[in-house]
Amino acid sequence: MNRALTRRTFCAGLALAAGGALVGCSQPALESASTPSTDAPGRTAGGGEARPEIQETTPAEERAPRIMLNDGREIPALGLGTYSLTGDVCTESVYAALQRGYRLIDTAYAYHNEAEVGQAVRRAVADGICAREDIVVTTKLYPSQFSNAEAAIEEALGKLDVGAIDLMLLHHPGDGDAAAYRAMEKHVEAGNIGSVGVSCYYIEEIAAFLPEVNVKPVLVQNEIHPYYQDRDATRHIQSLGIDVQAWYPLGGRGHQDELLGDPVLAAIAEAHGATIAQVILRWNHQNGVIVIPGSSNPDHMTENMGIFDLELTDEEMSRIAALERREKHDWY
Repeated sequence: MNRALTRRTFCAGLALAAGGALVGCSQPALESASTPSTDAPGRTAGGGEARPEIQETTPAEERAPRIMLNDGREIPALGLGTYSLTGDVCTESVYAALQRGYRLIDTAYAYHNEAEVGQAVRRAVADGICAREDIVVTTKLYPSQFSNAEAAIEEALGKLDVGAIDLMLLHHPGDGDAAAYRAMEKHVEAGNIGSVGVSCYYIEEIAAFLPEVNVKPVLVQNEIHPYYQDRDATRHIQSLGIDVQAWYPLGGRGHQDELLGDPVLAAIAEAHGATIAQVILRWNHQNGVIVIPGSSNPDHMTENMGIFDLELTDEEMSRIAALERREKHDWY
């Protein structure tokens, strides 16, 4: 059966609205859907999928606002990063995040947890926590996969098993990256991928890359935190009509303690009755940067989502800008 057709009908079986443009799947759902998978709950006698009643556990106004990407699709301004989350911890963390209003989940081939992320998404949809079309699932191709991108894309679709992949990125530059990206473009046309982008591309990298591809990336995912702000790259990328998303927004593993104990950030947090993590994430948000902090702690997830009730002053934004050290916490 045609790959695009099966991806669309899977989404229909998980309570997608029929006949319209969808965030969760890039093609309209069909009126008559084949059974999407053997473990999907609610199967009817006729072999179709019963439409679960969606009972959102978090009011819409308590979720992250959505940003329009350059291809007309939308993405939440804050999501959950899953780097270092594996096994049941990953599944339960993603499920807990979806319960708490998260609608953006970031994974990657290199994280070895795509299957767990997909399991949590399917479970949350089946339990009526959220509708599939409201969730943006992001994954990434690693450079070791670029030489056989078609197989890598199929592998990601199979591991996630959530219908179309909403956003697929190249994890970082490597030999054959443009060819791998063009393979992703074909899957956008086929309906298997919604949007495409890149990660760890800075001014020189994006300048060399754009002439080699047909579809402008919707976003670039880079390391951004108060000790590594890289404002020139961020502003340049944004000036191209490409959104910027921050990985390691809180400094990254092994580096969080100093950042979360910074006296400037602590003073700003105290002035607002907020946490330092909230101040950092809000600083990114006010700079127009999407954030994907990772966590397995439901309390931290709720705390991070609270940044949309916070507003930093221009003076506070300037004080945070002055913390720039050009201190990169990962190699790419």
